[in-house]
Amino acid sequence: MKILLYQPQIPQNTGNIIRTCKVTGATLILIEPLGFDMSEKSLRRAQLDYAKDMDIQIFPTFKEALKTIDGPIYFLSSKGTKNLFDVKLDQNVTLVFGNEKSGLSEEIMSEFKDYLVRLPMKEDERCLNLSNAVAISTYEVLRQNNFNFKYEE
Repeated sequence: MKILLYQPQIPQNTGNIIRTCKVTGATLILIEPLGFDMSEKSLRRAQLDYAKDMDIQIFPTFKEALKTIDGPIYFLSSKGTKNLFDVKLDQNVTLVFGNEKSGLSEEIMSEFKDYLVRLPMKEDERCLNLSNAVAISTYEVLRQNNFNFKYEE
């Protein structure tokens, strides 16, 4: 499983996501620009110390990252029409999440509209916290695959 964060802005959210990826075996992909510094000193300060033991892939553009993805891909957005829990999720899936301020770009959402999914929420609410959405989605992939922690590297 791969978790792709599109231009993440808040280091604490990314820190939580790094921990989720670490304990589940998921690969983390970040798309620039990032809203924070990825230097070791900065990561330590933001409690992102789990990052030192992980292979975090950073790409300058979404299109560059897309070239490395060979399995199924889904894009999570509060604007998605399909419920994530109704989708069959292969253990080699890539889940794409927008950033905390603006979500996924309109260009990405229109290009991949058939793969746009959402987590169920009350209609009047904006969205979940990014790290919570990643955790819920990651564990749904695990649940559907009998908690098989063997992922394609």
